[in-house]
Amino acid sequence: MDNAAAREILPLYQRHADAFARLRSRSLFEKTWLDKFMAAMPPSGRVLDIGCGNGQPIAEYLIQQGVELTGVDGAEAMLARARSRFPAQRWLQHDMRTLALGETFDGLIAWDSFFHLTQDDQRQMFPIFARHSRPGSVLMFTSGTGDGVAMGQFEGEPLFHASLAPDEYRAKLTEIGFAVLEMKMEDPDCGGHTIWLAKRV
Repeated sequence: MDNAAAREILPLYQRHADAFARLRSRSLFEKTWLDKFMAAMPPSGRVLDIGCGNGQPIAEYLIQQGVELTGVDGAEAMLARARSRFPAQRWLQHDMRTLALGETFDGLIAWDSFFHLTQDDQRQMFPIFARHSRPGSVLMFTSGTGDGVAMGQFEGEPLFHASLAPDEYRAKLTEIGFAVLEMKMEDPDCGGHTIWLAKRV
């Protein structure tokens, strides 16, 4: 069931793009962390938003701050909304697990996206982060709090999440040359999210 639910993530978001747009909080409770992310990279830098969804509210806020944004998502129905709202930015339909753009970015963000992958697929993402970064690049992502799988529900369908142990995330970041700038478990000021902010040395 877990692997079946993991395989269904992109079709699920494709089917329910309208519901996601309706239900996704626009309160920007993520603002403090987005500001930390931008403060750690050059002004008006180039950002790769991995699992960007429909571009609201996170990509929207980053764009408002002057970044040049490339958004990647596997669900075309989500990207269509992003393209219509923010036509000046670049929006690419692609499965993050096979991403190979042949370019690097000042910042990479995977907010509430990469944690929908299986644990093995998450491990395989770290070389992908490395290929799209360079010394000085900043990476921010959200994760679970410990090793395991957690099932949620969206529009009455199973919603897959997984996480590695915090020590393994740290080890994977070290392997690709990133130092953790800040990590917070279940930040009460950010909707209970567990957030990692790292910079490539």
